[in-house]
Amino acid sequence: MDSSKLYIVPTPIGNLEDITLRAIRILKEVDLILAEDTRTSGKLLKHYGIDTRKYAYHQFNEHKVLHSLIERLLGGETMTLITDAGTPAISDPGFLLVRECIKNNIQVECLPGATAFVPALVNSGMPCEKFFFEGFLPHKKGRQTRLKILSQLPCTLILYESPHRLLKTIGQFIEHFGPERNVSVSRELTKIHEENVRGTLQEVFDHFKTRTIKGEIVIVVGPPV
Repeated sequence: MDSSKLYIVPTPIGNLEDITLRAIRILKEVDLILAEDTRTSGKLLKHYGIDTRKYAYHQFNEHKVLHSLIERLLGGETMTLITDAGTPAISDPGFLLVRECIKNNIQVECLPGATAFVPALVNSGMPCEKFFFEGFLPHKKGRQTRLKILSQLPCTLILYESPHRLLKTIGQFIEHFGPERNVSVSRELTKIHEENVRGTLQEVFDHFKTRTIKGEIVIVVGPPV
């Protein structure tokens, strides 16, 4: 394996079988695995018999440890960056480290693999040829501004949301996009209790308002009709 190299490795978003053979090999061969939560990643690594050293790398320490990680990479170590689920740097830590590696002429290689918004988009039935990925909306400051901007885009929209904010977000979509706009809400993708609810914004709001909402959520809003 090449020295002084950072591998970006996607991990399953739910089903542990959704990992590539190449990803498993690299996770076994590198000197160090940078994991968002070493306890969460530990379950996946144990499942595949991977005993590579782990180091916590997350949004609360990524600035603090960045320099030391770059020094270790320049010293010849190989590392893999993983997050709790999906592809690093997509609404997860990763961008800062990749940018710094490029600045220091350290090789970066990103493997293809799981990310939640792709299956959510494809199984939504919404047009896929043009879409805008918003990720998480701001919780407070700037939220209304983002919603106004999104309401003016003529394409499919993709957002991530937490269970306890889902109804609030769909309610705001109704306000800004209109109740008849089509939407698909995907919950617990690839897991046992996967659910995909499709309909108008008002229909999907009514579906969830009487239910206990759990799990990771992707919202796909269709383009204006």
